[in-house]
Amino acid sequence: MTHLEVGRGGRRTWVPVLLGGLLTACDIGSSSRAAPSPAPERTEPVALPVAPPPPPPPAPAFRRELPARPARTAQLRALAEKLGAPGANVEDPCVAPLGNGCARTALAPFFASLDGLAMGTETEPVVIEAFGNSLIAGDRIVDVLRDDLSEAFGSAGRGLLLVDRMAPYGGRGRTSASASGWQPRTLGELRAPPHAFGITGVYHLATRAKARSRFTLDGEPRGALWWLDVPDAGALSISSGGEVLARTEPTGSGASRATHFELPEGARTLEVVAESQGAVVQGVVLQHARPGIVLDMLGVPSSDAGLYARVDGAALKSQLAQRAPRLLVFFLGGNESKRIEWKRLDMEKLRADLSALLRRAREAAPGSACLLVGPMDAVKGPGAKAQALTQRPSLEAVNAAEREVALAEGCAFFDFYAAMGGEGALARFHASGFMHDDLVHPRGAGLDVLGHLVTDALLRAYVEAPPPARGVAAVMPTPGAAQPSAEVTP
Repeated sequence: MTHLEVGRGGRRTWVPVLLGGLLTACDIGSSSRAAPSPAPERTEPVALPVAPPPPPPPAPAFRRELPARPARTAQLRALAEKLGAPGANVEDPCVAPLGNGCARTALAPFFASLDGLAMGTETEPVVIEAFGNSLIAGDRIVDVLRDDLSEAFGSAGRGLLLVDRMAPYGGRGRTSASASGWQPRTLGELRAPPHAFGITGVYHLATRAKARSRFTLDGEPRGALWWLDVPDAGALSISSGGEVLARTEPTGSGASRATHFELPEGARTLEVVAESQGAVVQGVVLQHARPGIVLDMLGVPSSDAGLYARVDGAALKSQLAQRAPRLLVFFLGGNESKRIEWKRLDMEKLRADLSALLRRAREAAPGSACLLVGPMDAVKGPGAKAQALTQRPSLEAVNAAEREVALAEGCAFFDFYAAMGGEGALARFHASGFMHDDLVHPRGAGLDVLGHLVTDALLRAYVEAPPPARGVAAVMPTPGAAQPSAEVTP
């Protein structure tokens, strides 16, 4: 507000005037006065908008590829070709349908674990439990699978071992380095032994006080002793370098139990000692905590699916929970085909026994993948001449039944018989010197070829199957649908 002085008849009148929002006095009619120059206007700097940083480039897609194989692979592939063993594909059924496709196959949990090892995101050992008969009981065939997978994805150690061998002969690759005072009992015996079995299918009974086993260590940080709490058996002690690390506390409950222990840094040996006669040991676990492959060999001579019912249910559940396997593999069918020929078994019971075994194992390890390996080629009687070998009449029926049961129970299936080359394959192996005189058990490089056939098929199935995407199993279309990309963004 301002005031203007207006002359009227010699009189001056003040009139309030609003001018530019500033209060000032202007004397109209008086002498002119220069208007004050306006103060310079202060200009604030204008902040220009800052563009957000560009998003980081997407992580490169992980693509499954066949891993580098050991040098012997080329030799085994050439020998397999010479023997007329073409190999076969793993049949990996859908176990989780989704619309017109499939959200998960039987082997997807194991393949996802291999992805984790390949990408460096897996933090724990990837354990494989290999059940079976005498075909793998010497730790052959599965040794090729273990070695090749460890070469490709790393090793986390030995895993589940025995305190002594299953027989007075054989190697000690899956046992203690030395032992004395133990009697082995197995679920493959004609008459069931008096005590319950765990998943090893074997236990060792101390025949005297101070029965002992010594293991050579490989830097493992910890371990576990699996033992059976039988009445009046006495304790077992676990020591290293003269220091007692743990001691069992038996109560006579009859249950399978586990005693865990820490190993001193730099320890070289481990000793398990029975303080008195009658103590029962089911196995010793020695492995690293790092990510990598561990394959437990659980083959038992003379076993079949029915005899695996002798594994105690509570032990099966607790021990598989401790091992937390990502893959269960079963090598079965050879003894079944013989027993059907001998009229000791029929097809109906074979299906029932196999279904029960797969179901029990999968219920005890619900997060695991499952693979059944069918029987290899088999012939009648060891007395036959090589040129007159005759195939066991029930072999192909057993093979077909095992495939049917495996797929129905949500397991993948590998046709060992077809991979070897079908009928006549065993005769070719025998003619090349790769069968024992009993015409039942392969030997030498023949075992390595069989291990190569299984390993090669499993790795090809891994590469060809769509991997999981962002933690969810990729949708795998049913036959005839377009194939999705075998890539995953971590």
